[in-house]
Amino acid sequence: MRKITYPTDLPDVQWHRLQNRLPARPKRGRPATAYRTVVNAILYLLRAGCAWRLLPADFGRWRTIYGWFTRWSADGTWERLHDRLRNTLRRALGKTPQPTAAILDSQSVKTGGQGGPAGYDAGKKILGRKRHVLVDTLGLLLALTVGPASVQDRDGARTLLDRTVGWFGRLAKIWADGGYAGQLVPYVKGLRPRGQLHLDIVRRSATAKGFTVQPKRWIVERTFGWLIRQRRLVRDYERKPAHSEAFLFIAMSSLMLKRLAPVDAE
Repeated sequence: MRKITYPTDLPDVQWHRLQNRLPARPKRGRPATAYRTVVNAILYLLRAGCAWRLLPADFGRWRTIYGWFTRWSADGTWERLHDRLRNTLRRALGKTPQPTAAILDSQSVKTGGQGGPAGYDAGKKILGRKRHVLVDTLGLLLALTVGPASVQDRDGARTLLDRTVGWFGRLAKIWADGGYAGQLVPYVKGLRPRGQLHLDIVRRSATAKGFTVQPKRWIVERTFGWLIRQRRLVRDYERKPAHSEAFLFIAMSSLMLKRLAPVDAE
């Protein structure tokens, strides 16, 4: 039983919502580390930005925590957990689980020198990886993919949309910035029969000077702001892009649990 607690630990109300959505415990083998300890350790690492080996000893062996993280990354647990929480939160906010509109964007971040796929984003002058995301009008993640920063936004968007558009049958409009203009517009239209899906390019005003808030585009920028509050996400420290994606899902799951807490308290 842990005696030390941290600000990142899940309160009881959040843990109760989460625990039944985690995989069943193994029935054989040595006694497993408590799932709540595993989740709290990962949330600590995500917020503090430390290395796995630097996890406080009261969480148990860091290799055990890392083992659960990689297992749940490989079998899709983090993504399924995230998607269920998103659907629950959308219902709580008076929305249907299936969105009709979304915003597309990318974020380039430096890597930590750990190896794995990486590339150079000439526009942002960043050597690292790029996070391609699709969010709803609340700023909640609908889908994401992580790859080398050298991948063009339009190419990354194709990969993302090819594998996710089928999940959202009611999606009719996607907003994106000028970097997605060109051949991607007819490509998106062709993803649905009879052109029922449209990519709407939000262009910056030719007369605007300095920073200006772009319609709809500010929503996805706010999502990126939420994500980089977690120090582990300021850079990409993962060797495998799948682990990078898992941490993004975990970060958003933590945020949604906090937003659902008032609902649970009612």
